[in-house]
Amino acid sequence: MKVKEIMTTPVVSAEPETPTTDVVGLLTAHRISGVPVTDQDGAVVGLVSEYDLLVKKGPTARDVMSSTVISVTEDTDVEDVRSLLIEMRIRRVPVVAGQRLVGIVSRSDLVELLSLEWTCESCGEPVRGAQPPERCPRCGEPADRFTRQEQPPGE
Repeated sequence: MKVKEIMTTPVVSAEPETPTTDVVGLLTAHRISGVPVTDQDGAVVGLVSEYDLLVKKGPTARDVMSSTVISVTEDTDVEDVRSLLIEMRIRRVPVVAGQRLVGIVSRSDLVELLSLEWTCESCGEPVRGAQPPERCPRCGEPADRFTRQEQPPGE
């Protein structure tokens, strides 16, 4: 599965000169824990997280942002993103096309995948993922033979 299948878009973002109080407002209003900071061309130049706001002081996003940002492309494998988030102990990665911000993937996006399960109507084979597979791995039936199953929490 590729990042483009699960990324959040459009992305809530800020510009370098966005007042810190406005960044706080974005986080609160959208119930998110961080925002990419983009320049006038849409390139990611930093990221402001809740942590940054708690430990750094400054009037603008530029003053409090982390300027070293790890990003991925739309064609990055979701499993690679999962590993990256775990190994680097980060909560989100911006998704870029060239230099331009096109999406974001957070830990909550990956956790949501754990709750999505598709069941083949022909053979009962369960498959997890944001989309049903092109073909059932057991019986070969096409994607339209799958139904989405909601998983209760903790299952």
